[in-house]
Amino acid sequence: MPKPRYAQVSLEATPYYHCISRCVRRAFLCGTDITTGECYEHRRQWLEDRLLELADIFAIDICSYAIMSNHYHVVLHINKNQAESWQFDDVIKQWHLLFSGTALSQAYIAGKKQGKAELDTLKEQVTVWRARLMDISWFMRVLNEDHCSGRFWEGRYKSQALLDEAALAACMAYVDLNPIRSAMAKTPETSDHTSIKRRIHFATKSLHPNYKNQQAHNLFPFIGNPRKAMSEGLPFKLSDYIELVEWTGKQMRNDKRSAIDENLPPILERLQLEADNWIYLNSHFESKLKGLVGSVFKLKQACNKLGYQRTVCKQSCEQFFP
Repeated sequence: MPKPRYAQVSLEATPYYHCISRCVRRAFLCGTDITTGECYEHRRQWLEDRLLELADIFAIDICSYAIMSNHYHVVLHINKNQAESWQFDDVIKQWHLLFSGTALSQAYIAGKKQGKAELDTLKEQVTVWRARLMDISWFMRVLNEDHCSGRFWEGRYKSQALLDEAALAACMAYVDLNPIRSAMAKTPETSDHTSIKRRIHFATKSLHPNYKNQQAHNLFPFIGNPRKAMSEGLPFKLSDYIELVEWTGKQMRNDKRSAIDENLPPILERLQLEADNWIYLNSHFESKLKGLVGSVFKLKQACNKLGYQRTVCKQSCEQFFP
């Protein structure tokens, strides 16, 4: 039986999560339906636009994404510091970007005078809304809403907790290379509706692509090897990550499947990942690794914080993350 969502998400263990949502009956919401020949390619852009829009509303950052024909992948970062930094009015305004709120919140924003009892009630609502604005389940729920009768998306999305830098890098690359594995694109820069294409597009127009303020908007920035005084961001250089994705994509081509290039990207050495394991992960990350992903040390820490009675997913994590 699947574990309830609250038993799978622990900010103390990690703020990074890989989520996958699939269409009901694996039907084609986007792209071209190979059965009927109907083209729904425009819907992929709708979903991408909505995803990037929600990054400005929730205290949740988008690390990577890939919008496929009948499912999508997204790696999310829960930004607790951002949510806690919002003022009372900020939380109400952010929530009103998603929903109409309540009569009390509408009156408050309109500047109408309210009594103590009304303000106390509104404070309780704001506390709930603040928590929801950094909740992955609420993020996925809003993303999958289309204001139509019936369902396009399965009711339960799949998630994986990414416990360390190696798991994070492997999962992000796995997500960004989805169209290449599916033969929908030949190179990362031509992979439509992916974060890697968006990042490369901004990088080619930037004088300093590794600078945080010159990277793709609405995506969690790369900040290099983080130090305590640095702002929040992905713990790699953007140029290193793009090089890693490019190199990985070349290894996945049919004519190079068994040949590993000797010139490994240095980021693999820093993450202490074997090249063969890396390539295998980027073809089987979702199928071979389940709810918790990372080194065994991080895995044991996460299981303790989640209250698990035993260390789950240990065998697969031992194999790929030494």
